[in-house]
Amino acid sequence: MTHNRRPELLVTLRHMTSLPDRMPIIVVDNGSADGTSAAVAAEFPGVTLIRSEHNLGALGRNLAAERIRTPYMACCDDDTRWQPGALSRAVALLDRYPGLASVTGRCLVAPTLVEDPITPELRDSPVPGPAWLPGPALLGVLAGLSMFRLSAFREVGGFSPRMWLGGEEELLTIDLAARGWWCCWAQDVVIHHEPSRARDPRRRRQLGIRNTLWTSWLRRPVPSAWRATRRVLGSAPRDLATVVAVWRAVRGLPWVLRERRVVPAEVERGLCLLEDSQRRSIARRYVG
Repeated sequence: MTHNRRPELLVTLRHMTSLPDRMPIIVVDNGSADGTSAAVAAEFPGVTLIRSEHNLGALGRNLAAERIRTPYMACCDDDTRWQPGALSRAVALLDRYPGLASVTGRCLVAPTLVEDPITPELRDSPVPGPAWLPGPALLGVLAGLSMFRLSAFREVGGFSPRMWLGGEEELLTIDLAARGWWCCWAQDVVIHHEPSRARDPRRRRQLGIRNTLWTSWLRRPVPSAWRATRRVLGSAPRDLATVVAVWRAVRGLPWVLRERRVVPAEVERGLCLLEDSQRRSIARRYVG
């Protein structure tokens, strides 16, 4: 999935098409105006290219899911690159454990290849899982580092059209858990991330605040939703960008209340156990 990042995308595609795993690749061009589609078509004729006239955000992945004929879908952003063998290892886990909806890999950040700051939270996830689960249980994944079982992904409707982008994975993961599916982290499924410079951190912060507030009020009991709201607002800079994010979240309340479905008690217990690590997290701060 890409938008106006042609140079980064082409580097990623050269890497992904050379992997020994040899998986079919779909590129969703989210309305790029920098010649991305033409460049992909010219250099990678074997890649399936979906051209969207508009930037659909995370819904670009839903478009790809409609075209996939394999049982699993590995998401890959234009600046993330699955390492040799990682795709095959994720497939092996999903093949072996039919109750597993997704596998999220270990992220190493280029150029020094240090672990992403979110990694300790995934590795040390306090969410209780069944004995058969091959890694720590997750109630929030990172799409660009994850492979999904398509039947589970489709069962919950994929990514929400309302969320667009920015923390959109949390609602998906919670809905999977509410239906009895499990998501886990895998140490030996390695993905490199070379963060693009072509990003708007303030816009990302606004979307992250809005989507986190929406997800909390869509799925959590009122006391828990209030705690999440206080945590988010307490960690966000007190500036116009935060005010705009909160205003947009409030404007969506009619939809949120109409679609509100509180998760089962066992899922809520897992979400409560995550609150302490989320408060202390250096990776989840709403800055930028």
